[in-house]
Amino acid sequence: MTDTTDTLDIYAWNVNGLRACTRKGFCDWLHESEPDIVGVQELRALREQLPKKVAQPEGYHTHFFPAQSKKGYSGVGLFSKIEPDLVLTSVDEERFDREGRIQIATYGKLRIANVYFPNGSGKNRDLSRIPYKLDFYDHLRELLQPDVDAGEALLVMGDFNTAHKPIDLARPKANVETSGFRPEERESFQQWIDAGWTDTFRHVCDEPERYTWWTYRGNCRERNVGWRIDYVLASPGAMEYFVDADIHHDVMGSDHCPISVTLDRGVLG
Repeated sequence: MTDTTDTLDIYAWNVNGLRACTRKGFCDWLHESEPDIVGVQELRALREQLPKKVAQPEGYHTHFFPAQSKKGYSGVGLFSKIEPDLVLTSVDEERFDREGRIQIATYGKLRIANVYFPNGSGKNRDLSRIPYKLDFYDHLRELLQPDVDAGEALLVMGDFNTAHKPIDLARPKANVETSGFRPEERESFQQWIDAGWTDTFRHVCDEPERYTWWTYRGNCRERNVGWRIDYVLASPGAMEYFVDADIHHDVMGSDHCPISVTLDRGVLG
């Protein structure tokens, strides 16, 4: 077993509203699990709206990027024991930047993109947001590709809002026309894999019935009728330091659960 002082535990979690998740035990989880870095998605709050215990928890540097388009929507946040060298929040396209969907944090040689990918469903579940979603997928992948090709250590983690393969959701046949499992969305996800990224969880586990999101309806979480739509993708440069990956399905507080990747600490340089 690798000595924990030699490793880096990195988590991603769609908290479905950080204020609500805080009321359900987020800070207790943070201090009990002691991750080195946590990226949260679906912040749904401004920093000044967050309780002090989560806005600035003891032992962590924090950075929050809420949506500019409307209050209580989207947003991402970082909690880190290591102070990042730099955090960028722009992908050089205003229609994406204003929705508060990405933070790219640099830690020495390692860069982590904490991302809340768009959902393809419109307000009336009419699939109207799929073109926007696919544009976001393509734009971010193309933006990062030169660094991937150069061998840099990169992670892209968060809620991708897509189940990649039939093994990644409980009822694939019933959801082929549902946003999150439509062919064009799955193909867009596959383009990341074809470009050299590794789905870190599938790198270590090929088991079915391992999900990260469950609708609140119909006791789906209790029955494990879920979807795996949260991922940590690693560039080849990051995979040189890969140790392990996991899904933490027993952690409550949101309709998603946390996911994690463990890297050798040498990735920091």
